[in-house]
Amino acid sequence: MASRKYRQRGYQDDDRPEPRGRGAARQAPRPEGPRGRGLGAPTARAVRCAICGKQVEPPDARQFDAVCPHCGADLHTCTNCLQFEPSAPNQCRKPVAEPVRGKARNNQCELFDPKVTQEFAADAGRPSDPKAAFDALFKL
Repeated sequence: MASRKYRQRGYQDDDRPEPRGRGAARQAPRPEGPRGRGLGAPTARAVRCAICGKQVEPPDARQFDAVCPHCGADLHTCTNCLQFEPSAPNQCRKPVAEPVRGKARNNQCELFDPKVTQEFAADAGRPSDPKAAFDALFKL
């Protein structure tokens, strides 16, 4: 294999030792923890209203008359359900005998399961002033 014109690493180079010297790539140790912009892992589970987006208490599956305390919208709707999928047949992931009309209105569907999402906790060190947040980006 030493007669190859190009010396790129590939599937045939498993038995060859790592190159050393000037052209060798050096791997920096990876920091532990989540990658990205420092958001960390999700810390809280929440149910949000499909109309106003505010966090609400998860309604019970049998509580058909639950309403959002912020906007007054019904919470026992298809749009607040975990099984709701606009591209699925009858817009529901589970097979239903009779399609529900008015997905954003209150219904008596027995398959209702509140849509619970994973959310990040509010960062206490984050400045609330936009100018202070911008300045914090360039602090060394």
